[in-house]
Amino acid sequence: MTSYQNKKVAILGWGIDTRDCVPWLLEQGAKITVFDKKKVAENGEEFSGITWELGKEDFGDLTKFETVIRSPGVYRYRKEIIEAEKAGVEISSKTKLFFDLCPGQIIGVTGTKGKGTTATLIYQMLKAGSKEAYLGGNIGEKVFDFLPRLNKNSWVVLELSSFQLIDLSKSPHIAVVLMVTSEHQDWHPTVEEYVNAKKNIVSHQQKDDFSVVNRDYPHCRDIADAATGKVIWVSGGDLKDFASGDIGLRGEHNRENVAAAATAAKLAGVPEPIIRKVIKTFKGLEHRLEEVAVIDGVTYFNDSFSTVPETTIAAIKSFREPLILIAGGSEKGSDFTHLGKEIIKAKNIRAVILIGLMAKRITKAVRQAENEQKKGKSVKIVTGCRNMGEIITTARKLASRGDIILLSPAAASFDMFQNYKDRGNQFKKAVLDLNHIYE
Repeated sequence: MTSYQNKKVAILGWGIDTRDCVPWLLEQGAKITVFDKKKVAENGEEFSGITWELGKEDFGDLTKFETVIRSPGVYRYRKEIIEAEKAGVEISSKTKLFFDLCPGQIIGVTGTKGKGTTATLIYQMLKAGSKEAYLGGNIGEKVFDFLPRLNKNSWVVLELSSFQLIDLSKSPHIAVVLMVTSEHQDWHPTVEEYVNAKKNIVSHQQKDDFSVVNRDYPHCRDIADAATGKVIWVSGGDLKDFASGDIGLRGEHNRENVAAAATAAKLAGVPEPIIRKVIKTFKGLEHRLEEVAVIDGVTYFNDSFSTVPETTIAAIKSFREPLILIAGGSEKGSDFTHLGKEIIKAKNIRAVILIGLMAKRITKAVRQAENEQKKGKSVKIVTGCRNMGEIITTARKLASRGDIILLSPAAASFDMFQNYKDRGNQFKKAVLDLNHIYE
């Protein structure tokens, strides 16, 4: 392991991710300088022995450091980072550092969407199977909080985004690759770079490692081509091997996620009866097709975590009931053409409420799909809602008993809300406030 005693370390971005590993680095004797464009670094006062470089848009000369630890939000190929790398500076991240230090087995989960649900499901299966298991990455505990408790028998399940995978030089013992589509074009300049980042979850495996890969998506097959361990293909249809009846999650995309989770858990030694029991009882995560309430015969679902068209399409396909869709938000570089076609194709969509900066683009995609169809179906589109209260009131007026009102935005949230959690929480509050009317 690299010694950090008196080593000059630059932390790029003072976020939750980088704050996690700072106490460990300080214990190792590292000399840390934190760079952040904010004038005041959140929670920085709890640490002593750190030099702060705040309020600047660039990082300056990083070649004077021996190691640079990048926050996931900092683009890997920024000019300052590349110049430091060329000068021999080690470019790292919290995730990369954890992979080097972890004594147990890692199960890594990636994909455009479904990572959190699948990682949590695997974790619950491991726990139910009496494994010593930990959940981390972008959910669960901070990995450096549970690092001291790990041993060779520990299992660590990590949800891993492309931002975390892009500079990994080690791969997990069991890599799980879910649906991968074009995503994060606001961060990755090309789809190729995004997919290549995902490949690191499989490209450094040993021959006795496993890659559980969804066979139904071209990008997944590209990732599998880079695997150096044993590839095991899965799809939603494989779930019959583990579940004889209904599962606790709606949607074909969740059948794919559950099949992947079950396969990974089985590889980790969890008995099949336990896997089947967890599948039946697991109800999913907050903001992922989360049933909020049934009010006056109308059911409300919060899918605020769907920030790309592909996952909103999957959400639409999860329902056969008459549907009022709430979509739209801020820019994420997405193409809404297929979403427009799916909205027209879906026989159960009664109306679409479009919000935020993407309302015009999604409207255009829907109307274009209408013009291209041979039969003259038209979908009612409502725009102009200024806040979540108006959105819910409008949706309820459009709905009838037996309908579903679904928030599945297909876009980021930052035009009207702080983040997807704020958007989902406001949706749930507005729904529950509406409940008082019908009590």
